[in-house]
Amino acid sequence: MSSLSRELVFLILQFLDEEKFKETVHKLEQESGFYFNMKYFEDEVINGNWDEVERYLGGFTKVDDNRYSMKIFFEIRKQKYLEALDKHDRSKAVEILVKDLKVFASFNEELFKEITQLLTLENFRENEQLSKYGDTKSARAIMLVELKKLIEANPLFRDKLQFPNLKNSRLRTLINQSLNWQHQLCKNPRPNPDIKTLFVDHSCGQPNGARAPSPANNPLLGSIPKPGGFPPLGAHGPFQTAPTVPPLAGWMSNPPAVTHPAVSGGAIGFGTPTNPAALLKHPRTPTTANPSMDYPSGDSDHISKRSRPVGIAEEVNLPVNMLPVTYPQSHNYQQDDFHKTVARTLTQGSTPMSMDFHPLQQTLLLVGTNVGDIGLWDVGTKDRLVVKNFKVWELGKCSMALQASLVKDPAVPVNRIIWSPDGTLFGVAYSRHIVQIYSYHGGDDIRQHLEIDAHVGGVNDIAFAHPNKQLCIITCGDDKTIKVWEATSGAKQFTFEGHEAPVYSVCPHYKENIQFIFSTALDGKIKAWLYDNLGSRVDYDAPGHWCTTMAYSADGSRLFSCGTSKDGESHLVEWNESEGAVKRTYQGFRKRSMGVVQFDTTRNRFLAAGDEFLIKIWDMDNTGLLTTIDAEGGLPASPRIRFNKEGTLLAVSTLDNGIKILANADGLRLLRTLENRSFDASRNAAETVTKPLINPLTAAANAAAASSSGTPAPAAITAMNGDSRSLVDVKPRIADESLDKSKVWKLMEITESTQCRSIKLADNMRTSKISRLIYTNSGVAILALTASAVHLLWKWPRSDRNTSGKATASVSPQLWQPPSGIFMTNDMTDNNPEEAVHCFALSKNDSYVMSASGGKISLFNMMTFKTMTTFMPPPPAATFLAFHPQDNNIIAIGMDDSTIQIYNVRIDEVKSKLRGHSKRITGLAFSNVLNVLVSSGADAQLCVWNTDGWEKQKNRFLQIPSGRPSNILDTRVQFHQDQMHFLVVHETQIAIYDTTKLEPVKQSTDLCKLYGCYCWYI
Repeated sequence: MSSLSRELVFLILQFLDEEKFKETVHKLEQESGFYFNMKYFEDEVINGNWDEVERYLGGFTKVDDNRYSMKIFFEIRKQKYLEALDKHDRSKAVEILVKDLKVFASFNEELFKEITQLLTLENFRENEQLSKYGDTKSARAIMLVELKKLIEANPLFRDKLQFPNLKNSRLRTLINQSLNWQHQLCKNPRPNPDIKTLFVDHSCGQPNGARAPSPANNPLLGSIPKPGGFPPLGAHGPFQTAPTVPPLAGWMSNPPAVTHPAVSGGAIGFGTPTNPAALLKHPRTPTTANPSMDYPSGDSDHISKRSRPVGIAEEVNLPVNMLPVTYPQSHNYQQDDFHKTVARTLTQGSTPMSMDFHPLQQTLLLVGTNVGDIGLWDVGTKDRLVVKNFKVWELGKCSMALQASLVKDPAVPVNRIIWSPDGTLFGVAYSRHIVQIYSYHGGDDIRQHLEIDAHVGGVNDIAFAHPNKQLCIITCGDDKTIKVWEATSGAKQFTFEGHEAPVYSVCPHYKENIQFIFSTALDGKIKAWLYDNLGSRVDYDAPGHWCTTMAYSADGSRLFSCGTSKDGESHLVEWNESEGAVKRTYQGFRKRSMGVVQFDTTRNRFLAAGDEFLIKIWDMDNTGLLTTIDAEGGLPASPRIRFNKEGTLLAVSTLDNGIKILANADGLRLLRTLENRSFDASRNAAETVTKPLINPLTAAANAAAASSSGTPAPAAITAMNGDSRSLVDVKPRIADESLDKSKVWKLMEITESTQCRSIKLADNMRTSKISRLIYTNSGVAILALTASAVHLLWKWPRSDRNTSGKATASVSPQLWQPPSGIFMTNDMTDNNPEEAVHCFALSKNDSYVMSASGGKISLFNMMTFKTMTTFMPPPPAATFLAFHPQDNNIIAIGMDDSTIQIYNVRIDEVKSKLRGHSKRITGLAFSNVLNVLVSSGADAQLCVWNTDGWEKQKNRFLQIPSGRPSNILDTRVQFHQDQMHFLVVHETQIAIYDTTKLEPVKQSTDLCKLYGCYCWYI
């Protein structure tokens, strides 16, 4: 249907409403599918007209369209089922179970069984999850809150929740204008024509030469309407302008713990709305829901806005609340994933109380002990670089209470030691009053920076944060307060009071640029604070009601806590941020733990805790214990543990005042590489000149090549597509950045075909050449984009030869399509399709792909291959796409007109347009450590942009060898895992750049001969 026909439907809807054809209005809404009348839907839900509710919904979505739709239908049918049970109408309940709810059994059989078992209860409220179910009216109101959020977040409802802003009686106005125009065309217009029909064009008879009146002073069918000339619609009319609403706030199946209006926002929770004052009262669950993307069509040269913001909350993984729909997940584990090998044993000399790995140099380990000593270890070389005994730097400036306590007992244990986010500082919280901040300058060079008499009594925890873009230190202590200090001068900025017991831990975090702090106290209370003086925003009870620590997953999307009660009962849980309630409780702890259990998270995948003289490992998505590690014995009852930032190494305290470094397969490779890094730099330099490297621009066409171990091809392939992610199977790269002139990047020469294994990807589609190729994030598939704009997906099946289902050269992958048989095909322009630039970007959980082939940008569902939406028609055309690493609502889009558009999905707005290149954009890469975007173009130029204000910080042109054109082929960029260095690939050279200086650390220009190739361990 054309856009004008669609607009005509809206005019008819307005006319029908004005004429009070209520049933017809809603029938047309449902049959056209153009406008979802939320007010009508609310009324039908509140009245329990379930057949009409589903019929009306059916005009806009079906049960299996997407996970939002499935959740909507499930909630409605579940409520209908519970109401039948509440009325003790068993036959009706059985009918609903068989006809309406059974469809969900294939997605979660256990859930369906649990629903079925409700039939056996005299009162379904005996089920623990339904114990808070109230009466029918309140239950419908609570469910309606959830349904509205699901509908608002569902991409199928985008642009259908707000009626166009029309003047009153717009259809009448157009008819009047048409009749006036027809009257002006009459040969003999009458002064007062009598219009009796609209079925034929108007024509006047013979009026003896009378002139036609002006439409302005003698219109037909009454006066031409002015704004407000027709009676306005009532307050509850169906065509009111929809108010601006926040994006999906989270699943709200359970009755909230606080009272609120029947159709209000969500319960108090841990999320972050746009309004800082409502930070934890009306939250939004981050990055755990399917992308609800749907974009405006419009010229990309102007900023486009909509009044209803809808966010892309990266990837759906439906949580379990009050009998929701959950989806099975496949988990592929290999022994290489687990830290089973004791790679190092370090002798500290006193009992380690706290440990932390450097955020960038993956083998530097800080240790604080029970006698106040601090140590700095390089676990790669087994060297202890620094050891310092406790000492007050300026005793005279300390409080008399501290001085008196030191006289009584000079032993002051370390409670917490932690690095700053960039690794230039580290802080030590002691059990007596003070914190000490050191600056780190590489090697064994640590210097005194700040000493703060922070709390009366012990300082129980310390953390770093960046409120207002300023590095701060956060402390908590026995005096029941949390304090914020400026990290440069040590000036106190905030004191948060409100806990009624000593504050045990702090967990600063941020979402959508809103900074906040969680704190836990020894009475089990959890509170949350903004950086203001308005008090805590939430007040919850932690499981165990005693010592509890909180931590987010590495990507900041999931919140966990671990605590031990006074009776020794330990609890490891995941929190539902939208409700402030426990979402998942992990099993496997000893009945009575013999100490306070410590825990840590790694790689957005695993949880670990020290208990029962073991390290216990859980998958984040499963409550059952996954495995245990005994570290060859010698562990205390509740060992201290700490992962490095890449999750390849695990530090564990031992009974003999030492530390064991456990490593998985990647960690062992990292340590072996460090052991072998000593070599002749001059020889390496000579080899770099004499030995040619494979042209990296051809690597994308050979992604099927894999190492002899059967792991996926190295990251050079992903570099061709701009992804800076690290696949589980890719060998680790050294993150030791304190390099001097004698330490250079190591090369491993590949000269024999026996060093490689390859397979050919089957393609019975006989498609054109492959333009782009990339591994999926999970490492189980390869996604390709052909020159004909068709996407191809190869998946590795699980088998006896490949039990993990991961990419390998030992087993051929299978070309995969959904049962519908459809293809993901990009929009293409008619002008020179062979010159189209193809690009795509995968969402974090491989659920969605954003792609372009010279035409509009398309968003596809990777499970169904359905086109979710298209947007930004050319010109200019997109040439490169990249997701912001910390906010999937922000997308960087490189254009063929040399600009970069920063597009916000949630508010449908081009936030910034970056200009600095002179030719089309060929590469984009984000650093989430430096908060920068690096871009490359066909002009052989590199630009560094600050992601806070999107200003250009630096730029540099590649040094092209003389006699060679500077614009040959593309320049691509990809960040190293340390997020501080990036790889640059051009036909004339390959180089590793330091981002802050924008200078090459290593560079080679001899790429024109393909006699051999090298793997770069970076």
